[in-house]
Amino acid sequence: MLKKIYCVVCADSGHINVHEAGAPEFTGHKVLPLPQRDGKLPAAELRPYLSSFFANPNHEHMVFPGMVYISHPTEYGTLYTREELTELSDICKSFHIPLYMDGARLAYALGADLGVGLADIAGLCDVFYIGGTKCGALCGEALVFPGGAPEHFLTVVKQRGALLAKGRLCGAQFDALFTGGLYEELGRQAVREALRLREGLRGLGIPLYIESPTNQQFPILPDGALRELSQKVRYSYWEPLERGRSVIRLATSWATRPEDVTELLGVFSSIYKP
Repeated sequence: MLKKIYCVVCADSGHINVHEAGAPEFTGHKVLPLPQRDGKLPAAELRPYLSSFFANPNHEHMVFPGMVYISHPTEYGTLYTREELTELSDICKSFHIPLYMDGARLAYALGADLGVGLADIAGLCDVFYIGGTKCGALCGEALVFPGGAPEHFLTVVKQRGALLAKGRLCGAQFDALFTGGLYEELGRQAVREALRLREGLRGLGIPLYIESPTNQQFPILPDGALRELSQKVRYSYWEPLERGRSVIRLATSWATRPEDVTELLGVFSSIYKP
């Protein structure tokens, strides 16, 4: 979607800025991060940046902002409200910049059921994708262009080595996921277990770094407890805090069972003493 002179604007916690090993830059597009708030890109950061960029008489010497990237849910499990999405969409339209939504965990956003549905996303984003691999699909994601794909899209995909010879296999998976509301139900199941986990952690006196309504939860633990936890549980290390504490991420999924959460809480009970 981008010419070579364009960069991608995102929250500084955005996945493409933090966890893709510099792949966007490696393939030709600078990532320009702006300060995040609860994992989200605030309109209050985006609008002044775009306004000041184009007001700068030297902007022809700079890399141009050519797309705005957001994740829903974010890297902190938070969700954009309809109002926040609308404001970002309006800003992008006013500057003629596409709004792109990373929907790797979209099932868990829909499962949280906080008032933003697929129709809202399709109406407010220029491009988004529906995550399959994090919701039980063997491979692939469904990329959606509500207003039509860019010119020569198929050719560009093929040049990047990303055109599957057997694309119908991806289609068959999404046919199943979108039959009978299965995709949303898998998301709801994961969110239910995540909220059980959240309340169980609170019951043990374990503080949470952020209030996440989705399948990702972020407990704060002493570093000593983490060493013991790592012998029993796989988790994502998120970030260090002061006083020898750290934030970790725990994520439920479409396959998480109630007994899995109960067992996990039992592990935390054995290693954490407030």
